[in-house]
Amino acid sequence: MIGKRLLLRLASLLAIAALIVAAGASAKTAGPASPTGKAATLKIGLVTDIGGLNDRSFNHLAYLGLQRAKAKLNVQTRVLTSSQNSDYIPNLASLAQQNYDLVIGVGFLMSDAVNTVAKRFPNTKFAIIDFPQEALPDKPTNVRGLLFREQEAGYLVGYLSGLMEKARKGADVIGSVGGQKIPPVDRYIAGYKAGAKAADKGIKVLNAYSQSFTDLAACKEIALNQIGAGSHVEFQVAGGCGLGALDAAKEKGVWGIGVDADQAYLGKHILTSALKKVDVAVYTTINQVVKGTFKGGANTTFSVRSGGVGIGKISSKVPKSIVNKVKAVQKKIATGKIKNIPTTV
Repeated sequence: MIGKRLLLRLASLLAIAALIVAAGASAKTAGPASPTGKAATLKIGLVTDIGGLNDRSFNHLAYLGLQRAKAKLNVQTRVLTSSQNSDYIPNLASLAQQNYDLVIGVGFLMSDAVNTVAKRFPNTKFAIIDFPQEALPDKPTNVRGLLFREQEAGYLVGYLSGLMEKARKGADVIGSVGGQKIPPVDRYIAGYKAGAKAADKGIKVLNAYSQSFTDLAACKEIALNQIGAGSHVEFQVAGGCGLGALDAAKEKGVWGIGVDADQAYLGKHILTSALKKVDVAVYTTINQVVKGTFKGGANTTFSVRSGGVGIGKISSKVPKSIVNKVKAVQKKIATGKIKNIPTTV
């Protein structure tokens, strides 16, 4: 009987060891960890949310920041993509188990997973984009929040939209399509509405949520409905899903506004983009780890003043006089003359 129990315990231990090895092997298949130049010493891991690297905005920007750090800071890098929410904890834990020096979680929806894994691995540094460290349930002191004043970028694109609507004949109506109703999305939309009304008091701002960051058809349907209700500008705040809203704008001959990345490359129907420089945040945080100045238990906030958020390329069809007004407002935000921009819808 004792021998049988011993064999069962040994088998159990071997199974656990196999799971740990499998987790490590899984991470190693996610992408090459090739340092540049001399041997790299620090290992940086990044876990995407379900939007994936091809969302052309949020996750893609995080990846660009990681790649820049790999090229300039001589660090090893690894990216693990998440296809569903249940992937977050295994992906984060896999990198921590392999002794990565910094593990970055991309997005508000990853907060619970980052909290859980950071608590399990207190000697690993973590960063989470779009979620404040102090709002994590256990407030792990090895986590740094990377935050943005999206309301400032939203205000700028809203102000531009308001000026464009005011200059045309007919009813002034614009729209926005959010992914899920979470604080980073709502800060964009609240700023958009405030900026539009600052430029055109009588403007009507439509808004709806697709409940997805990946379903292009859902965002397109919302945008088409808003355009049918008179909207002449569609602001997408839904990552990959939002590409459907921009496609609707193109199809119906109205303006589209990109988000996070400068999405002017999508076509002449893009009025501008609300920029959130996730790539800058990722690179800056990795550089802090390299320099030994990284501190958990706090946040870094990126704004218009710091160059972390802003407005992208403005269509060449926009009159110079309007462009100049938008630039003047951007300067006022940077200098604090425009402040207390709404953050909730």
